Amino acid sequence: MSKKKFWKRRARPGGGAPVRTPETHAGKPPQDPGDFSRNWKALQELLKQKSQAPEKPVGASPVESKTPPQGTQQNRPPVPAAAKPEAPAREGPGHEACSAAVPGKPPGRRKGPAVPAEKGTKRRARGDPALTPADGGPRKRRAPEAPQPPTEDDLWFDDVDPADIEAALGPEAARIARSRLGLRESRVTLEKDQAFPGLTRALALDCEMVGVGPGGEESVAARVSVVNQFGRCVYDKYVKPSQPVTDYRTAVSGIQPQHLGHGEALEVVQREVASMLRGRVLVGHALHNDLKVLFLDHPKRRIRDTQKYKPFKTQVKSGRPSLKLLAKKILGVQVQQAEHCSVQDAQVAMRLYITVKKEWEATAQRRCPAPSARHSANAS
Repeated sequence: MSKKKFWKRRARPGGGAPVRTPETHAGKPPQDPGDFSRNWKALQELLKQKSQAPEKPVGASPVESKTPPQGTQQNRPPVPAAAKPEAPAREGPGHEACSAAVPGKPPGRRKGPAVPAEKGTKRRARGDPALTPADGGPRKRRAPEAPQPPTEDDLWFDDVDPADIEAALGPEAARIARSRLGLRESRVTLEKDQAFPGLTRALALDCEMVGVGPGGEESVAARVSVVNQFGRCVYDKYVKPSQPVTDYRTAVSGIQPQHLGHGEALEVVQREVASMLRGRVLVGHALHNDLKVLFLDHPKRRIRDTQKYKPFKTQVKSGRPSLKLLAKKILGVQVQQAEHCSVQDAQVAMRLYITVKKEWEATAQRRCPAPSARHSANAS
């Protein structure tokens, strides 16, 4: 089939698009003025107007800025909207001319150089603290409300250490927990200020020990401390051991070799402590261990052992409560966190005794009456 017949078949019967013949060449421009596009006509009119206008200076830039100088804007003649410069239409083989702009439609917005802000004007920025809400700045956030102290209804759980509750919820919650458990507040001083420094009717005794013999299993006295009923220390001495020390037990006793180098002989300490305790109430915790290492004895009716006092055992729910447990549960005092101190242990035992002194003494009088009372009862 020849090319002529091919193009005739593709031609529309209504004559919408011109029939392409072999004589038509894509490279030649159109000769008929009616074949020119609208953009080409607008360009021709613009060129005619520019040829009539006065010439611009040599240094002028061909690209128009968004805000041209005032002198150039005044000298330039007004350009009609239909005669603005547009890009020429592209034509190719088999394609119609595409217009770059539609008449009557405003051209797209061009990007020009940034215009600096005027001096003294406020620049809005997100998060700028200098701007108030009236100026368009961020609004101020409300301060968080203070948490309300917990009430008894909030503490519905049981068997929780008040110290842990205080660390998590605060002192008010710890106070409620202590009141539920029947514990006292922790405002307890082990030693009263400006108290009497001498011997009183009741004295508290505590000893620190070291190990001797194979494996350090046998205990001997290394430090002896005595306090009065006001918590004042009235006696505190290191004891020089008569046997080589095989275990100083420093992590618990706090005793080091240099402490015992200038210590007192056991016989001297034994004699001095015995004279102090004679005729007085002896207070302590697990006193049978302290009296054993000092080779001393004391009347049973005058011994007040905090480990064996039944109300204490019932309160802390332990058959053999430690001094640390009693101090924490009853006094609200933390002791024996690291190395032990015989003075502090004696003060804790005395403070425990003072808190229940009347009840304890009344119970002791019923169980072991004084010798004078027994003689009068037998005589009657």
